[in-house]
Amino acid sequence: MFTGIIEHLGTIDSLQLHADGGRLTIHAPSVTPHLAVANSIAVNGCCLTVVTMGDERFSADLSGETIRKTSFGELRPGMRINLEQPMTAGKEFGGHFVLGHVDTIGRVTRLEPEGENWWYGVEVPESFARYIVPQGSIAIDGISLTVARWHDRIAEIAIIPFTYEQTNVRDIKIGDAVNLEGDVLGKYVERYLEARSGAKPASNLTIEQLVQQGF
Repeated sequence: MFTGIIEHLGTIDSLQLHADGGRLTIHAPSVTPHLAVANSIAVNGCCLTVVTMGDERFSADLSGETIRKTSFGELRPGMRINLEQPMTAGKEFGGHFVLGHVDTIGRVTRLEPEGENWWYGVEVPESFARYIVPQGSIAIDGISLTVARWHDRIAEIAIIPFTYEQTNVRDIKIGDAVNLEGDVLGKYVERYLEARSGAKPASNLTIEQLVQQGF
C-alpha cells in the first residue's frame, strides 16, 4: 500500500527487456540505505520487488505482464523516475490509497506553465475513462493527483511548483507514456454493483405464486 506522495527520485541505470520479461536497475542513493532484498517499492507507480542491491543501486525483475501494462517498455537509461516506499504504521497519509497495481498507460497531451504552476494533461484509454472523476484522485506515474478538468478522454491536473520540482513531471514531453492507476475505492464500488446486477434471486418464487398458494 502506498500514498502517492513521492519521496525519492532515481535514475535508470540499465533496462534489459526480453520477450517474456526483463530487469530494471535504478541508481537511487537517497533510498537504497533504507531498502533490503525482498522489499517492495513503487517505481513510477508500479509496485516491484527488490531482487539485488549494491553500489547505491537496486534491481527489480519485470514480468511480461508488467511490461505490457506499464510504460517500462518505453523507458531508457538516464531517465528519472518516481520512487515511494510502502506505508508504515503511524506514517502520515497525505495522498490517497495507491496499490502500485498499474491499470494501463496514458499519453501526455499537455504540460504548460500558468504563473508558477503547470497544467498537465493526459489522454486515457477509453476502457479506463470510467475511473476518472472530476475532483477525484488518480495516480499518474505513482503521483497522487487530483483531476481538475475532464473532457474528451483527457484528464487535466494543476501541478504546483513543489510537485513539479520533486517528481519526474519536469522531464515529461508531449506524447510520453505514463502509468495510470485508478482509485481503488471506485473499483470496489464498480465490482459490487456488477455483482449485484448479475446476482440471481435467492428463490424462483414470485409474489403471484405465493398469492395462488394462499399466502
